[in-house]
Amino acid sequence: MGEDDGVSSTRADLPAPRWLVHLLRSTPAPIPWARAVRAALALAVPIAVGFAFDELQLGALVSSGALPTVLADAAGPYRYRAVRLCGAAAAAVIGFSLGLLTGGELALSIPLVVVVSAVSALISAAGNNASIAALQLFVFTVLGTGQHTVGTEAEAALACFVGGAAWGLVVALAGWTVHATSPERHAVAQVYIELAALHSAQDEATSLASRQQLTAAMNTAYDRLLSARSWLSGRDVTYRKLLNLLSASTPAVEASVAMVNAGARAPRDVIEHFTDLATAVLADAPLPEPPRSEHPDPAVAALYHALGKISTEQERQRRDRVPARTRISEWLSLLASGPLTWIAALRLTLCVALAELVSLLVPVERSYWITLTVGIVLKPDFGSVFGRAILRGLGTVVGVGIGAAVLGIGTSGLGLVVLVALFAAGAAIGKVRNYGILSAFVTPLIIVQMDLTAGGDWPLVLARLVDTVIGCAIVLVFGYLLWPGSRKPRVGGRLAEVADTVALYVEYGLRAAETPQERAERSRRRRRAYRGLADLRTAFQQLVVEPSPAGRQAAAWWPAIVALEQLTDAVTAVLVTIEHGAEPPAEKDVRLLVEGLDELAAAVREQREPADVDLPGDEELSGIADQLENALDAVRGPDFTRSRFTFRRRG
Repeated sequence: MGEDDGVSSTRADLPAPRWLVHLLRSTPAPIPWARAVRAALALAVPIAVGFAFDELQLGALVSSGALPTVLADAAGPYRYRAVRLCGAAAAAVIGFSLGLLTGGELALSIPLVVVVSAVSALISAAGNNASIAALQLFVFTVLGTGQHTVGTEAEAALACFVGGAAWGLVVALAGWTVHATSPERHAVAQVYIELAALHSAQDEATSLASRQQLTAAMNTAYDRLLSARSWLSGRDVTYRKLLNLLSASTPAVEASVAMVNAGARAPRDVIEHFTDLATAVLADAPLPEPPRSEHPDPAVAALYHALGKISTEQERQRRDRVPARTRISEWLSLLASGPLTWIAALRLTLCVALAELVSLLVPVERSYWITLTVGIVLKPDFGSVFGRAILRGLGTVVGVGIGAAVLGIGTSGLGLVVLVALFAAGAAIGKVRNYGILSAFVTPLIIVQMDLTAGGDWPLVLARLVDTVIGCAIVLVFGYLLWPGSRKPRVGGRLAEVADTVALYVEYGLRAAETPQERAERSRRRRRAYRGLADLRTAFQQLVVEPSPAGRQAAAWWPAIVALEQLTDAVTAVLVTIEHGAEPPAEKDVRLLVEGLDELAAAVREQREPADVDLPGDEELSGIADQLENALDAVRGPDFTRSRFTFRRRG
């Protein structure tokens, strides 16, 4: 297992178990300062206004209404964010309304929460935005059922909550009028920044990380621009030029990957040109003239040639907009075609029902926090249940400590407003860094909004800690330890699917493309391969935090992902030489590589060791063959011995 893979797990000198090290590790993402400022304004301003007019409870309810937009906010084009945030806010309003309608009657609130949990799990299967909205529906249904002891009438409480949701949307989307294309420009510019970073890498570990960042930047840029242009039906000139520019950058990306894979270093003027391109895109300025050179190294010459193709003039076919009826039909088909969504819904529903029953036995007022913890941790599509339960518990311990300190000090007025702003900013940062950090800041936020403003005291705040521990225990015992199949390896299917995707790229990438349509299809295959690898890496990183057979298998198979990534880079390197006049590999040699990847995928699906495979002996394909061997070795696991399993090279 490589030193640079990010998930090495067998070193004897680790001070803690592998799963704990990765569980507590923070994601190295840039701090979203703009999002943190928006969160602080959205949540703290209503509290300040409430204090100014001596209506703290109303101010807290308005602040609560803005909370869904803070929790759901994400990077992306303004239209994408508007759809996402409006859906989350609407779902929260519906959930809060339903919770208020129960009037605190257990005979109504318990069945309602259980039904909403099941509906929430099923809605999550419809996509990312639907999943966020489903979570807000559940969370604020639960919080709404706990509002029956607040003195404010239900109608006024709902009006304040709706006003807070509207306020949160205004704060989140206020920049749309003056920076409409800013997210898309930043996404395209980030591609050039990552290209400059890739060529500036000084060692193999940094180079591997840079390649992964470049893949992520390309995926993000295409997602944002294709979504925006689909909505605009291709009418907007700015979006069209940005998309054309991104598409024209593909040869430079391919040539860069080929250079790095070959161990060549880019000249300084190339790195500076990528930086200048990023600056020009951000400033909406004319693109700089590309550097030119008759470099003797074919790989470097290919990169110089690719730089000359970067422009805004090459037209790209627009992706058709998917009608809402089609999306709904696909969601219903997904629900009808497989059991995974229904199993996740059943697990969430049973654990929520158990949490509601347990909350009846806890001698603490407003013990809805138990149910809230269970629902948030068991969210079907948010990663490892075990990891989220542990991080939720640890984060809440810290958060309750902060909340208790706020209460004990007796903070009020401007001091409390400042603290709410800090908590909100911390939640926005924790959302992209670590789930435990998010929990540590969201907990005191909700304590302030839902508990302290209702006359809470020390015992009530400390009860939040007890409730969270109980909720996490329910999840760990009934939703993880005792739930059938929760600890069994379940990563093979995704690894096999990505191996199939890489095989298609090998098949398309290692042959000459005679027409523009063939070249476009080859580029699509390349992007699908890199996107699949990026998604697979994320899925394995989520699973590796578990101290279970599934987590151990994810760690053991991690070298296979690294090998497939490097294999894909090697294919790109050969592709660049073909585009610049080299003869394509023999069809029979390409077929051997495809058959080897097919065997890898089949072995993973069938949970067996890969059979012997024939690999090409062509020197041009040696890098690809070597990485395929490494991937097969990784799937065979630690019991692999070269004497039992052999590769035959055909030369």
